Amino acid sequence: MANFVLIPGAGGAAWYWHRIVPLLEAAGHGVIAVDLPGDDEKAGLSVYTDRVVAAIGKRKNLVLVAQSLGGFTAPLVCGRTRVDMLVFVNAMIPIPGETAGDWWDHTGSVAARTAAARRGGYSETFDLASYFLHDVPAEIVREGEAQNRPEADIIFGEACRFETWPDVPIHAIVGRDDRFFPLDFQERVVRERLDARVDVLPGGHLIALSNPRGLAEQLLDYL
Repeated sequence: MANFVLIPGAGGAAWYWHRIVPLLEAAGHGVIAVDLPGDDEKAGLSVYTDRVVAAIGKRKNLVLVAQSLGGFTAPLVCGRTRVDMLVFVNAMIPIPGETAGDWWDHTGSVAARTAAARRGGYSETFDLASYFLHDVPAEIVREGEAQNRPEADIIFGEACRFETWPDVPIHAIVGRDDRFFPLDFQERVVRERLDARVDVLPGGHLIALSNPRGLAEQLLDYL
């Protein structure tokens, strides 16, 4: 039995994973969806890491799964506890000492997003509907309105201080239809920063909401 530890992206709501949790549990595994204080201006990466480590407790056989901004918390958790596998999902993948605020320029994220919008014929100006919710079922969008909270600025100025990635299997799952971090952009970043395996699934940036079964099956396949 594995224990899946699920780190959310900006805003920090564990609710993001609510469609995945029962699928992994039904397969006989433990699941911890961690809620993070994304809107707390006093809570930076160290607080996020403490929250994840506390949620893990003494559990073993850990598969750490990080969505989007959660990629900046993942290596710090790996430095605090033994994980058996690390999985990024449409994630911001840092290099040692990088801040999440600098990541955008360092990777060329905005330019890649704009180019993809021009090719795809949708708005080049970011908005939730066009970039996050375009493939999420309407009923899930309505349910999620109560879960939305802004990400505090503190997280974007704090350096992600780690030395190296753990010597465990590392995978990257990329949503084929992600408009926020387009497919070709993510493939390049994963290649440059991790030299890891990339698995492409149907779905946008919030793939755990739009394609939960596909994502759950891919996570289980890694086992």
